[in-house]
Amino acid sequence: MNKFFLQVVLGYAVATAGTNAVALQAAQPAAPAQQPAAAPAPQKKEIKDPAEYNAYVGAVQQADPNAKISGLEAFVTQYPNSVMKEDALEALMGAYQQTNNVAKMGDAAQRLLAVNPNNVRALALLTYSKTAAGQMPDAKQYGEKGLEALKTFNKPDGMSDADFATLKNQLAGIFNRGVGMAAYAGKDYAAAAPPLRAAVEASPNDVNVIYPLAMSYLQANPPDWLNGLWFIARATNLAPNATGQAQIEKYGKAKYTKYHGSDQGWSDLMAQTKATPLPPADLASKISQYVPPTPADQAADLVKTKKVEDMSFAEWQLVLSEGKPEDADKVWSVLKGKPLQMQAHIISVDSSTSLKLAGSSDDIDAKRADIDLTMTAAIPAKLMPKTDTDLQFEATPVSYEPKPFVMTMKEGALLTTAAPTPAHKPATHKKPAQ
Repeated sequence: MNKFFLQVVLGYAVATAGTNAVALQAAQPAAPAQQPAAAPAPQKKEIKDPAEYNAYVGAVQQADPNAKISGLEAFVTQYPNSVMKEDALEALMGAYQQTNNVAKMGDAAQRLLAVNPNNVRALALLTYSKTAAGQMPDAKQYGEKGLEALKTFNKPDGMSDADFATLKNQLAGIFNRGVGMAAYAGKDYAAAAPPLRAAVEASPNDVNVIYPLAMSYLQANPPDWLNGLWFIARATNLAPNATGQAQIEKYGKAKYTKYHGSDQGWSDLMAQTKATPLPPADLASKISQYVPPTPADQAADLVKTKKVEDMSFAEWQLVLSEGKPEDADKVWSVLKGKPLQMQAHIISVDSSTSLKLAGSSDDIDAKRADIDLTMTAAIPAKLMPKTDTDLQFEATPVSYEPKPFVMTMKEGALLTTAAPTPAHKPATHKKPAQ
């Protein structure tokens, strides 16, 4: 919500005050004999005291904001119970805004709410100022009161239906911004998104609302990916400088890639959001969600594209524990009964002939044994390995349990020199997520 938006809202207060002054002037008493037979309906508010009337009209019709402030302050002081007190305070609030006196503008708004707790312009001003100041509980309070007050807000005299619709839309935008930003600051992203979306629809080029709306969608649990990606791209386009644009785009592009599986189509989304404020109804058909392959699919792909002898231990483990029976059989038929030279991490030394090892990086990190090794002969005391070190050895796979995965290997022997090529070392990559 930019300051111009607020100026327009408060500008209505100044214009309305002047209109009321003209109407009041027309309502001044005239000689009874000159009254027409069918007199027009009286104004809702009418000042009967000529001195009070002159003081009010003289104040609101001042062209100079400072002179208007002086006249209005004098009026509300001299006539604290005037029927025009609310109108005068609205005009005073607008005049203080014209002089950029934020403190006095807020004070006038508080005085206005003391007269009418549902005055939407005062609530809009306080919602806006509290939001800008980061006083989120107050912003939420005034914003919620404002949205409620809008339900019974009547069209001011002399205002066209079109202008009244515009005014209500702008006021709702301010109120929703305050409520949404308060929820966003509290990391209640699900609660933040609806009011922020309403605020964006009222002010579709305000990046200060569009960005938190995008983040609310993307950080919700679960995320609203499509709306989030649209508005993060829109925020990138509207960023005020190159640095901000680069930072937002880096984040947005990464999220897009995570959802879509690649960055293909990101530039098209950027181009579309630059020209179009709100997402189209068919956005889902334009950004498809990437569905990662299942572990069984990954295992099948490994068997098709890689020789068993060239696979890492973690890849053997994947196929044997997650693969389809036919894929597991293809790998096991190559491994079973064949002496293998490997390196693994020692989890425990149970005896001089029995060790528990971890061959995959996942299991090393978890300190979980996935190899049950039995040596051909007892390991000499001087060569006895220690727990939590790496071991180079040769052994023959004889059986395995798929879940939790454990390969049983026998006929083990230490390799005291560097393991020959190819040596199966622990995989440097993690096992695929399931």
